[in-house]
Amino acid sequence: MGEVSKAQNSRTWLSVIWQICNVFMSLFFALATYVQINDPDAGLWMAGYGVPAVLCAFIGLKPHVTETLPWRRVSDLHVMISSAVVAMLGWTLYKERVTQIFQQEEGREFSGLMLTLVWLLLCRHSGRAPVGMLRVSTAVAITVFPFVSWLYYYVNKELRSNWPSHCKTAI
Repeated sequence: MGEVSKAQNSRTWLSVIWQICNVFMSLFFALATYVQINDPDAGLWMAGYGVPAVLCAFIGLKPHVTETLPWRRVSDLHVMISSAVVAMLGWTLYKERVTQIFQQEEGREFSGLMLTLVWLLLCRHSGRAPVGMLRVSTAVAITVFPFVSWLYYYVNKELRSNWPSHCKTAI
């Protein structure tokens, strides 16, 4: 009886951590949406980050939302469109032999959209059964990455010296 209780307690904690990760990713995607305001193609990128922000907020409030038809359809559509754009941006970066990905606008766009894509795929069907240790561990690692990266580029201003002006004022 004690082991069953421990397993349920572990699953409860994993679920709480999963929800917290989704709240933080929602905040990150909302922040990414906000900083797009001065971008030349702001509407496109605001939608690209805003949709995942809302989808993650729903998971943070009610994890089983991933099993509802509206959530799945919006998520699937976003993943499909993002996959196409990521493929185009990735081909451009490959063709131009870009190695310093964050120094090119296409590289930053590629990375941000890839993050939304990976996150939404990680969230897919997460409400079907209790989340496991592998999904939660992956979620924690992915959740920490964009915040640490953003802080790193914020502290090291010389890394953004060659960025266009609309990118320098966004952080």
